[in-house]
Amino acid sequence: MTLPAGGLIEARDEGERAALIEAGRLLFARPWDFFTATQTLEHLPPPEGIEVALAGRSNVGKSSLTNALSGQKALARVSVTPGRTKQLNFFRAEGQPLVLVDMPGYGYAKASKLVKEDWQGLMFDYLRGRPNLRRVLLLMDARIETKSSDRAVMTLLDKAAVPFQLVLTKTDGVKPAGLAKRLAEVQALARKHPAGHPLVLVTSAETGAGIDELRAELAALGAQG
Repeated sequence: MTLPAGGLIEARDEGERAALIEAGRLLFARPWDFFTATQTLEHLPPPEGIEVALAGRSNVGKSSLTNALSGQKALARVSVTPGRTKQLNFFRAEGQPLVLVDMPGYGYAKASKLVKEDWQGLMFDYLRGRPNLRRVLLLMDARIETKSSDRAVMTLLDKAAVPFQLVLTKTDGVKPAGLAKRLAEVQALARKHPAGHPLVLVTSAETGAGIDELRAELAALGAQG
């Protein structure tokens, strides 16, 4: 079966949805490995395969989500000091076209300064100039309100013309009514941005909720290569 190019939102029936879920499982069935990191554009690896970048505020759970996706507890190091990572970290599995790129967190302290320095410099240049970057997964903590730094990064992604998809994290810490309210808010926010993807994913690295769906989205992107 040919996978829907647009992912879960384009699945016409349960058969296509199940095929995407299975493709996502297979994508992460092989071991994933860290293979390089860089703090400069000059040292970026060759633009091979399909890159998907993970972005979000410091302490939003990027490393935990990366580990949950891969089923490996230590693929991405969970920093005890939020905001510490200042480089692009690249991960891949042998024989798979997809490359995950962990971007530095933003907005932990002096948010506007961090977004300006990190995300209007190296990060913005990477986003705007990387030919094989297909999507940014913009992670947002389900337990707290949208921050000004989140909005600033969405505007930068619009400006860079890079499609982004919002992913709620840490949903195990929110009651159902609160989660429904937060999801509706984030869905409305995505619709306001030209680069925003209409499907918001709801995940928990702790319980595994939404991990199959996120893997399915990534599998659809990887199949485009």
